[in-house]
Amino acid sequence: MLESQRVMTMGATTALTPEEQLANKYIVELKKAEYKTGILDPSTHSPGYHIFQLLSEVNKSPLFKALRTMPKGGVLHAHDTAICSTEYLIRLTYRENLWICTADEGCKAIAFRFSKEKPTLKAIAECSWEPMSEFRERRGEENVRRYLLRRFSMYPYSTFKSNNQAWNHFMSIFILLDGLLCYAPVWADYYYRALKEFYEDGVQYLELRSLLPELYCLGEKKLTINDTVQIYKDTLERYMAKNPNFIGSKLIYAPLRGVDPPVVEKYVETCVALNKQFPTFLVGFDLVGQEELGRPLIDFVDQLLKMPEHINFYFHAGETNWYGSTVDENLIDAVLLGTKRIGHGYAIIKHPFIMSLAKKLGIAVEVCPVSNQVLQLGQDYRNHPASHIICQDVPMVISSDDPSFWHALPLSHDFYFAFLGIAPMRADLRFLKCLAINSIKYSALTTPEKVIGIQKWHKQWIKWINEVIKTKGQLEPREDKSLKK
Repeated sequence: MLESQRVMTMGATTALTPEEQLANKYIVELKKAEYKTGILDPSTHSPGYHIFQLLSEVNKSPLFKALRTMPKGGVLHAHDTAICSTEYLIRLTYRENLWICTADEGCKAIAFRFSKEKPTLKAIAECSWEPMSEFRERRGEENVRRYLLRRFSMYPYSTFKSNNQAWNHFMSIFILLDGLLCYAPVWADYYYRALKEFYEDGVQYLELRSLLPELYCLGEKKLTINDTVQIYKDTLERYMAKNPNFIGSKLIYAPLRGVDPPVVEKYVETCVALNKQFPTFLVGFDLVGQEELGRPLIDFVDQLLKMPEHINFYFHAGETNWYGSTVDENLIDAVLLGTKRIGHGYAIIKHPFIMSLAKKLGIAVEVCPVSNQVLQLGQDYRNHPASHIICQDVPMVISSDDPSFWHALPLSHDFYFAFLGIAPMRADLRFLKCLAINSIKYSALTTPEKVIGIQKWHKQWIKWINEVIKTKGQLEPREDKSLKK
């Protein structure tokens, strides 16, 4: 019975070379060390905690360090202004001509704007503009740094009354960052930095979901969303010229879902026009935002069916705890509309027929473990519904969604919790290898691009396997220590 179950599990039939088998031995040893005290005392097992309660402890884990250096393939689910490290965001606030709008006697940041003179732009709330340099001088540099570390992320808020409250906080960060990141020169630098940070974390490919805002410049010059995509494309080409082992990046146009059907029709027209101008770069469409408060896909069927067949859907669907509602039933409409992947799919196990269709049709579920926890869908990774996806070998990839907002690395923290908390205790290098290959297999890359992508990934993978074998002495399990709540 155990063997019958094992061969049904994701990655169970993935082949390992003799060298991979040797490296696997040490990866399994590191994993067992993490489990050793957890079985006797679950309070010491990191997947049972909120990431904010033990982030620094996880970062010291030998298993985490090994996964951090592992070539993980691609990230297929990430949002444009939530991917760079908070440290980099803070560095951006030192740039010339940046203004900040504050409220509550100059203590609360409401908006940012680059301008040679005092901005006349009205922010979302009543506030007063002042140069960022004066704000920093008035509040004290270290105080401002600590404030921005908190304001640019969800950290350290591990508990909210509901996921609505968590989403309100979450969206407020996006709104605050708009004026800082939508400045055209910063937009290019931010994307370049994101590619660099992802590559350094073992990610060779990135599919980015973007609202495609209209960027601004100093002065009167107006930019269109075509310019936004062009900046993306030019920046990617500049990065790849210096990093030939990077596989690439593609764009999914993903505007907000909380709109009326005529607006979605405009979205579709915009997507078609952009794809015509950037046919190999902008390749997909999605609707984003909190599903509970946004409109369900079924409201937009007539508009979405006007999308040409060659532009694929990659719908967010089932990012919810509800069952039998219009929210989780987005999963049904996403599949019926022909989505190529399912974003989050947290509720998919409540829809076994959809799970079976996903398996038969090769529709991968984009699982984002840390995001699901921070946005209050579940606390303990061992209870994550993706375990059902794994045991039934439904196509799955691990992604990070908005790693910037939880002080996480581009993908390593999500891989760590997926491997240690969601996957079976016996899951080993076969599982990790399968995840990496899946991220290219189920990507928006064309078949020839996938062949090249696998070759580039495999080259880095072999290097990593040899490094694990070579440095096995440095990967010895650490002494077990209880985690403090």
